[in-house]
Amino acid sequence: MSDHLELIHTQENDPAYNMPYTPAIKVRSGATVYLAGVTAAPVYHHHPHIKSDFERIPLDAAEQTRMAMENLRKVLQAAGGDLTDIVQLFRFIRDIDQNQDAINKVMGEYMGDHRATSTTVEVSRLATDDRLVVELAAVAVVAD
Repeated sequence: MSDHLELIHTQENDPAYNMPYTPAIKVRSGATVYLAGVTAAPVYHHHPHIKSDFERIPLDAAEQTRMAMENLRKVLQAAGGDLTDIVQLFRFIRDIDQNQDAINKVMGEYMGDHRATSTTVEVSRLATDDRLVVELAAVAVVAD
């Protein structure tokens, strides 16, 4: 955990629950970075109607999550940070019952012990391509 971030828990916190998020994070210093939603699609792509940009999207939720996490990491690194600098994560998932377990497993591999605040929303479709099952948007705080 960075020195510029403080994880906030209530008195009821019990580490035995191993929650995948932190209720709040206090930012002590740093620069705020707002990250646009990323998916398994390339970060830079043409209009969604140009299907050739999206031919390599796998149908597997775990593999899509790996690709999205790599895209998220690349953007954060370009801003001078990494995944552990995320303070708020928004997850948009198609068919939570079918996909959430695979998504959670892969995200756990990438995030390790870092628990950002998070919100998960089930959606009927993602805008870029109808094969996509997960989109991630984030707010991070990186060192000045």
